[in-house]
Amino acid sequence: MSNIREELMAKTANLPTPADFKSDSKKEKGSRGPQTMPGITSALAAAQLRIQELEAKGIATEIDVSLIVPNPWQPRRQFNEVKLSELARSIGEVGLLQAATVRRIGDTFQLVAGERRWRAHKLLNRASIKAVVIECTDQDMAALALMENVTRDDLTDYEIAIAVRRAETEFPQRTRLAKVMGVTRNDLYKFLAFDELPDFVKRDLDLNPSLLAANSAQEIANVLKKTGEAGLKAVKDLWPLVVNGELFPSKVAASVNAQVTRGISAADAGGRSILKIFAGKVQAGSITKDVKGLTIKFKAGVVTDEQETLLREQIGRMFSITE
Repeated sequence: MSNIREELMAKTANLPTPADFKSDSKKEKGSRGPQTMPGITSALAAAQLRIQELEAKGIATEIDVSLIVPNPWQPRRQFNEVKLSELARSIGEVGLLQAATVRRIGDTFQLVAGERRWRAHKLLNRASIKAVVIECTDQDMAALALMENVTRDDLTDYEIAIAVRRAETEFPQRTRLAKVMGVTRNDLYKFLAFDELPDFVKRDLDLNPSLLAANSAQEIANVLKKTGEAGLKAVKDLWPLVVNGELFPSKVAASVNAQVTRGISAADAGGRSILKIFAGKVQAGSITKDVKGLTIKFKAGVVTDEQETLLREQIGRMFSITE
């Protein structure tokens, strides 16, 4: 059986590359950085065609749901539970319209395509799922997993970056990997920049992959290379502001550079400082200081009438208060 990488190269050889397309519209704020859609779409179309060709040669059968495991190159780390429930309900009402695609690995089966359908069957407590068993190499699996998911709007750059790292073992030449994905080599390096971020940043991204886009990741990685330990300290100061939604990720690199070169504080670099107020283990409010002033805020219901009276009395001792 021919290798999918070679198939994709042949199918996309004469298709337009990302450099052949120029967009007149500006990117929306917060949109994914490395979106070279013409090239990605061409590669994805070739991948989907290849899956159809493999399925045509494969064997359709019912497979025990418990014997199926996810594609190890699958980039997605989070699944929308609402959409998954809707899919399960649809399958429960009208049945499975498209079989999953798997390959045999020993006594188990790895998913090539259709993980959401498989998860929906598990939600329905179905014992088996209709699937087409195909022959597929590790290289094929890596390529198909990347291209099946890379254009999804709900897939984050960080998730794609993890999949790219996994696929590198199958595509040691990064130029080839970029072509298979349908992105430029420069855009590929934006995804790879996530690997150069500090561990404390990556731990938060594991919990919330949408915190940082590839463009910002590359900017932070680059400024860390230039600023060394001082830059790392600045990122440690500023990163909690990003996690809390108080600092735009796109501002981090500039803020780090400003803090290191001018010796200003993290509060000045980020534009504000925030002190959280807790009642036990629950955050009750915050004290925010920025160029506009000092703001003390409490969540509704966490301050008793007695505590409010004490607060008013304390402020009254400091300043003149009129009703």
